[in-house]
Amino acid sequence: MSFAGVSIVGKCMGSAGHAINVASARGYHLLVVNGYSYAKAVTHNGAAFYSLGFMVGGHRWRIKYYPKGDNWTSADSLSLFLQLDDQDVTGPLKVRYIFSFVDELEKQDSAYVNAAPPGMFSSNAPSWGYTGFMKNNVLEKSNHLKDDCFTIRCDLAIVTTPDIAIKVPPPSLQQHISDLLQSNEGTDVTFKVDNETFAAHRCVLAARSAVFKAELFGPMKEGTVSSVIDVEEMEASVFRALLFFVYTDSLPDIEIAILEEEEEAQEVLWLQHLLAAADRYDLQRLKALCEKKLCENISVSSVTNFFTLADRHNCCGLKEACLEFVKTPVNLKEITAADGLDDIIRTCPSLVKELIAKFAS
Repeated sequence: MSFAGVSIVGKCMGSAGHAINVASARGYHLLVVNGYSYAKAVTHNGAAFYSLGFMVGGHRWRIKYYPKGDNWTSADSLSLFLQLDDQDVTGPLKVRYIFSFVDELEKQDSAYVNAAPPGMFSSNAPSWGYTGFMKNNVLEKSNHLKDDCFTIRCDLAIVTTPDIAIKVPPPSLQQHISDLLQSNEGTDVTFKVDNETFAAHRCVLAARSAVFKAELFGPMKEGTVSSVIDVEEMEASVFRALLFFVYTDSLPDIEIAILEEEEEAQEVLWLQHLLAAADRYDLQRLKALCEKKLCENISVSSVTNFFTLADRHNCCGLKEACLEFVKTPVNLKEITAADGLDDIIRTCPSLVKELIAKFAS
């Protein structure tokens, strides 16, 4: 925004200051009210102070300040209006304008002004603004009024191009990459997991995982492009879920066909396996998603396994959640009765100090 000068009003009905002609379609003018109490005392409802005329975008403008409002409905407020002073503007002139106190910097950003509803100025409709800009009693209690003075900034931007509503489609990259996996088009590597084969794209895998990158392009590269890579110690459903995440960046639904009463237990087991796979291939977001879901399923029967899993795969959040769970007297009593505490100490001896520290706190 270009500076278009400053006007000083308040001590008398006239204006002092200086105006600057701004050729561009965007500018701002300052209105300094010097002697707020005096201006309020000597004016009546509907009486206004005018700024100097200033030029922005080839048109002359003034700011109108009403100490006691511009009509009877706003007699307890101050009113502010931007007025077009040109007499020969027949067609509507679309202008976005914002009045703010000079210390309200966030309202003077170009994006804020651009978001303001426009006024359609013309010689027949020259004045647009705010009848109730601020209650006088609110202004008098605010930090904007200092030594009986305050400064208003008026930012205005003449809309020089038509507003065209262009509907931008939502992002589709994720869907396109996901479709690429489903279609098998252009696949150049095959994995064999638990007697099932999975076709994939080396570049996608390498871009998502440093482990896949080293395995497919680095010193660890196995065989030729047409070779089949065996993935050991992993279930096919877990690898399928891992590939789904690589191509979509989201966690798939559990796909195991199970009885309803077994669903929760099977899902927890599946999440544990998927977390281990995520750690194996250095997919930190997938690992965190699994960790978060497991934290929601800590129980007396699962806490030992979760401790082991957290310790093995460096899951600090899951470990902390387990420590908090064990710390609760009711849970500790049940875990101890089921020999769960002995299991934790036996399977994760490194956790003994952390358990003691947690109990001590």
